[in-house]
Amino acid sequence: MGGKITYFFLATVLILVFGVVALEGVLLLLTGEPAAMGMGAVAFLLPGIGGWFLWHNTRFARDAHRLARVLEAEGAPPADELQRTPGGRIDRDAADAVFARRQAETEEAPGDWRTWFRLAVAYHDARDTPRARKAMQRAIALHDHKAVPAA
Repeated sequence: MGGKITYFFLATVLILVFGVVALEGVLLLLTGEPAAMGMGAVAFLLPGIGGWFLWHNTRFARDAHRLARVLEAEGAPPADELQRTPGGRIDRDAADAVFARRQAETEEAPGDWRTWFRLAVAYHDARDTPRARKAMQRAIALHDHKAVPAA
């Protein structure tokens, strides 16, 4: 729950910053000076691009959490079977073993969103964020019966 509160707080602050930047962009556009108007146009576009990225990231997180709730309701959430160091860090060898098992499960059932979800968690535990994100996007697409992104 604390993570959601932090996320929404930071997203709200970011939206406020986007608003200030857009307002400054408008003010620069109204000066009538070519250089200032150019900077104003760019300053006006940046909040739109940032808002687009924020929206897509929020939607991705919401969809991933939705799938986690479905797995939990089915009684099959990904088990945390990783050994940890005394400091709480994930043991690399344990993460590699779990990853190999999850990858084999996904290769056996490539059309099952559950295996892709578990593979995404394994990638995340192995600190491979780009592949974790792609695997989760595939799990979401399979669950929602959308066109599946290329692997």
